[in-house]
Amino acid sequence: MASEAPADGTHLQVLRRLESGPRGLTEAEAAARLAAGGDNTPPAARPASWPRLLLRGTRDPFTAVLLVLGLVSALVASWGTAAVILALVAVSVALRASGERRADRSLAGLRALVAGTATVLRRPADGEPPRAREVPVADLVPGDVIRLGPGDLVPADVRLLRARGLTVHQSALTGESAPVAKSAAQNPDPAAESHLCFQGAGIASGSATAVVLATGARTRIAAALDRPGPREPSAFDRSVHGISWVLIRFMLLTPPLVLMANAALRGRGLQTLPFAVAVAVGLTPEMLPVIVTTCLARGAALLARTHGVIVKRLPALHDLGAIDVLCVDKTGTLTQDRPVVDRSLGPDGQDDPGALHWAAVNAWWTLQLAELPEPDTLDEALLEAAERAGADGPEAYDGVDAVPHDPVRRLATVVLRGPCPGTHTLVVKGAVEDVLDRCSLAEGERDRLTALARREADGGLRLLAVATARRPARTRPYTPADERGLTFRGLVAFRDTLAPEAAETLRGLLDLGVTVRVLTGDHPGTAARVCRELGWEPERVVTGADPGPGAEPAAASRVVHARCTPADKASVVEELRAAGHTVGFLGDGVNDAPALHAADVGIAPRSACAVARECADVVLGEKDLAAVGHAVTAGRHSSGNIASYLRVTLSSNLGNVLAMLTAGLLLPFLPMLPAQVLVQNLCFDAAQLAFAYDRPGAAALRRPAGLRPRSFLRFLTGFGALNAIADLATFGVLALALHGPDAVDDEAVFHSAWFTENLLTQALVMVLLRTGRGGAGTGPVGRAAALLGAVGLLLPPSPLGARLGMTALPPAYYLLLTVVLGLYAPALRRGARGAR
Repeated sequence: MASEAPADGTHLQVLRRLESGPRGLTEAEAAARLAAGGDNTPPAARPASWPRLLLRGTRDPFTAVLLVLGLVSALVASWGTAAVILALVAVSVALRASGERRADRSLAGLRALVAGTATVLRRPADGEPPRAREVPVADLVPGDVIRLGPGDLVPADVRLLRARGLTVHQSALTGESAPVAKSAAQNPDPAAESHLCFQGAGIASGSATAVVLATGARTRIAAALDRPGPREPSAFDRSVHGISWVLIRFMLLTPPLVLMANAALRGRGLQTLPFAVAVAVGLTPEMLPVIVTTCLARGAALLARTHGVIVKRLPALHDLGAIDVLCVDKTGTLTQDRPVVDRSLGPDGQDDPGALHWAAVNAWWTLQLAELPEPDTLDEALLEAAERAGADGPEAYDGVDAVPHDPVRRLATVVLRGPCPGTHTLVVKGAVEDVLDRCSLAEGERDRLTALARREADGGLRLLAVATARRPARTRPYTPADERGLTFRGLVAFRDTLAPEAAETLRGLLDLGVTVRVLTGDHPGTAARVCRELGWEPERVVTGADPGPGAEPAAASRVVHARCTPADKASVVEELRAAGHTVGFLGDGVNDAPALHAADVGIAPRSACAVARECADVVLGEKDLAAVGHAVTAGRHSSGNIASYLRVTLSSNLGNVLAMLTAGLLLPFLPMLPAQVLVQNLCFDAAQLAFAYDRPGAAALRRPAGLRPRSFLRFLTGFGALNAIADLATFGVLALALHGPDAVDDEAVFHSAWFTENLLTQALVMVLLRTGRGGAGTGPVGRAAALLGAVGLLLPPSPLGARLGMTALPPAYYLLLTVVLGLYAPALRRGARGAR
């Protein structure tokens, strides 16, 4: 076992070995142990060093192919081609490493904003009573006594001292999908480990007091992290991977095709290999890793700074922009998370304060006996209403035991000393159906009570049922199996207040092309009433994950799923994803953890329970749909810039390659020298870095943004052909219009003219194919395109151009080139509008 001190033996033996006690450590003792043992932080991956980052950059598939092509060039003694290829690789790897280092630092700072806390018992000094207070998880030390409740993450490896109805999710360590029961046995079986909870486990139900055994690198999960498993690729990773490998196949096919065609038609064999390698390099989007990292890191930092939204995983920002279905809970999202007691009804349906009284007794003693950190919102409303009613307070009773609420059972039970000696009174409250299932009712009574509850729920009220039972007193702990043979006491009805901006935000999400689904544990009538009051008319209201009769299970329609269990929520999300939707899920409770994990993007507010925050990819400053709208827009912003880069670079590169291959078969010489091809490619790549700082137009932000390989291939095929036609038109101008067919014999003029035309058309493509802003020439992309065009015009007649084998062009060429570009630009603009 990875624990710092043995966990076997009785509670007292374990506490003595840890030099602690049931009342916890003093502040001075905790400080000394923290200084000696270090922070309670797992050995998370340290910031990668520069050599590691540079080496990681070379493992990118495009970079690996470029290195192979550079090696081939060196083997045939084409040193100029090899040098330029290596320069491209060096620039790409250095920029990527720099961007990743900045992104890692930024994400580390953002994650620190949502660091967890733990409830710990500590004494100010020896002889003083302990005080429960919240401390950062990193400040826990062995010997600390902590309290755990539903939704908490276990902050260290601990031995249980007291536990009530405790179950934990520990799939991260054991792979068990169902919650595991734990107990605070005095003499446990060491092999069973039912008396231990390990760091990273989530409390599913119940409560506990425990002593910390091990922290930091000495925990069980720290040992497991030394052997990390592969993370499942995100939707973004899969999209980029699909596009990348299609291009790599093109790149690998290009050199042999060029060699065979030139050998067959022109009798040129290996001497064309450097040109074939340069053409293959021209297909490569070398800056893709740099653009992706920079776009996502800048977007995440801006989102945190302006809206308090923290992106824990960079690819999740792209997936946010691609969301087309958002699943949300009702409480705290569409309504304020502050329910108010509306009325208390007896079994006859008339006003009766008895139901409120017993419900408040249950809430009070659940809080006391289960040692929960704080009451939930319904219990707070019950206690406030009971206090206003002025009846005997819950503290007038003597609590004995409690079986806390859990989201599957949907009941909470307390046990009180009965009015007669030797008896106990069970007080049970929870969902109406679950309470009625456990009551002893006369024939037809259940139907009458169900109809009563339905009428109240159809009026938009939330309901809790209350029941009691008398039992012989016993010392054995009570369990859910004792919740039977109950006497129905009545209903407590709550009303919800609509969230002030929920209606406007729902309309905003619909305008963004995001369909909202409501997944709630409430009654169907209650959920539907809230939605209608917000102006959001549901198309269907169903129970659980069932889509309803005759409905497609995963149709992206406005549906309310009521009476949802945690498994139902996860099932709805999985069905939507299987149907091809990109799904976001907003949740804040422990019962939302399965759905948060199943979604493409799990979203939780900072106030959510620790388990939900840990499962989430994105953490909101507040549980607010408006913040989700801002996050979706930011994701589309970053995705739009990445999509612009891919559109521009792939269509332009493909067009140039097609034109070069065609010209190479028609001309008695190579259409461009290898070094010229690579320098042109380097200039284009440098200009495209501006896409990381661009701002897409409004049109790109109004619909889900996704990188879909098939649509990109269709796009680049059409525009690549258009770009190739423009290049070949330039070839026609050179061959026929300037000096007749013999003009092509002047290799330097031909190379220079095509170099200039290529950079000018690429500058036009950068401006006209931008996502949602075709034709807008302002901003960083417009300036970069202007600079690229200037390089195309000024480099050939310069001394550097002469070293590359280029020369000044005759003035008439520029006039004719203007005509070619004048025809090319409108065709490009019309095609871009049609593609959108």
